This record gives sequence, structure tokens and C-alpha cells, in this order.
Amino acid sequence: MSSYNERMIIANKLQTPLIFITAAILIFNMTQRRHIEHGQKKRFASLFLAGIVLLMYLFAALIDRLFLNDYLLIPAAVILISAIIIKRNFFFPYKFRCTSCGKKLSIKKILYYDEPVCTGCSEKLENQVLHVDSYEWDFWEPTEKAVLCFVIDNNQILLIHKKTGLGAGKINGPGGRIDPGETPLKAAIRETTEETGITPINPVQRADLSFVFTNGYSLHGSAFITEKWQGTLTETDEANPFWCPLEEMPWDQMWEDDPLWLPKVLDGKYASGRFIFDEDAMLSHWIKISDPKK
Repeated sequence: MSSYNERMIIANKLQTPLIFITAAILIFNMTQRRHIEHGQKKRFASLFLAGIVLLMYLFAALIDRLFLNDYLLIPAAVILISAIIIKRNFFFPYKFRCTSCGKKLSIKKILYYDEPVCTGCSEKLENQVLHVDSYEWDFWEPTEKAVLCFVIDNNQILLIHKKTGLGAGKINGPGGRIDPGETPLKAAIRETTEETGITPINPVQRADLSFVFTNGYSLHGSAFITEKWQGTLTETDEANPFWCPLEEMPWDQMWEDDPLWLPKVLDGKYASGRFIFDEDAMLSHWIKISDPKK
């Protein structure tokens, strides 16, 4: 085996700058938390970018410690760089100009706000967002994506008293945000299990829902339904689950949009909906009911 001095020392020299880059990104991520209400997508992007750089550091450290050939850095770098390129819209969601008028954005808007619009266009958007028919859905990208899952058994439906997050204090179906790289189906099963102890079996999607809030937050939701499940109903830190007779749905304690589409879904239909909310008050909506997708 070649001695340390006879080897190329790229792996050794890379470690220090990679650590500093990782630290710098994490410090930047901490500053983003001050603007979490407006820039959660960018906060997650910087966090995962730090993870990619840290992985490169670990590859370099492993090569250095084991006295391996520095050329092994090449496939490692190719894999990580390819992942960044493929998911570049996730890792680098930073726009330098307003997507509405083309005006150069401020540094604060570039680094901390998910919506790539200038202040003037943002005010216009707030006025436009008051009605679902005037909103530019063709250019819409949700801040987050989430799921709901409704389990039906013996004319009862599994619901939760939500304790945390969006809609805390309301009654809803189990669900939550989709993790990076996760499919809506897997998220529906995982979230239901985590919140209730019940694991849904073979749920099928029965609704496609888009929500825009006047504060700039937006959400795309996929709702699933199933009659098969396993597990034991358990209260968790996120939710207090309970079985509710279908004829006793607590609509007055649920989101305003739920009575408009959920009964149709429970009757076997497929619902597509768009909704405008000001906090928890629904301002306008559009709903299409159709036969289930096959």
C-alpha cells in the first residue's frame, strides 16, 4: 500500500472547506427560521443542501482515513451532484426576479420568501386571491403538499381532534405533510398510523384539493379512503382519534370546505376542489364531482 505522503491528498484537503460550507449553510438555515411563515420551502432546501455537502465530507474523510485512492471521490461527487441537478428546483428554489412583473427582488425576498413576487405584485395578489375564479391557478405552486385519510368501518369514520399544526383545535381526518421523496399514498398510510395507531390498508385517492390562504401560504391536498385497517386506536401527541357515526359528522367543528366535498367522497364519488381561505374562514370555492378515477 502506498504511504500517505506518496498519495494524492485531495480528500484530505477537501475536508476542512466542506465542513465550513456545511456550517455556513446551517447558520443561514437558522436565519431562515425567523421567516418560517413565509419561507418554509427555502428553509428545507438549505437544510437538505447542507446534508448533501456533509455527505461529501464524509466520503472524503472515509477515503482519507482508509488511505484509499482519491479518484474514488469522482463517483461520489457524480452521484451527489446528479442528485442536486435532478432536484435542482428543490435545492435551489431561489428566484432573482419577480415572476409576475420581472422586477429584481430584494435580498430578503430572494433568501427568505417562497413566493417569488415583489411587494407591489404581492399586494395585487392579495387582492386577486379573494376569489377563486380570479386566481391564476395555471401558475400556482403550493407551499406544501399534504394528505388526508378517512377510514370507514361499520358505518363509522375515523376522525381526530387535531392538537398541533394547521387546523389545531379542529376535527378532521388523520393526515399531514408529505415528506421529501414520499408518495401521497405512503404519506397517507404513515401519517394515519403516526396520529392514530391505525394503519389503513390499500387506501385509494378520492379527492384532489387546492387551498390558497390570503397570508401567502398555500397547500395541495390528496384525500384517501379505505374500509380496511389494522392496529389499535391510540391517542398521540398530534391527535386524539375517535370513531364517529357517519350520520353524526361534526361539521361545525371541521374546516368549512369539508361539508362541500367529503359527503360526496363518502358516497363513492371523486372530488376536485379549489378553495380560498382567510385564516380559517372560507372566502370562495370551486368544486367538481365526478366518478372515481380508474
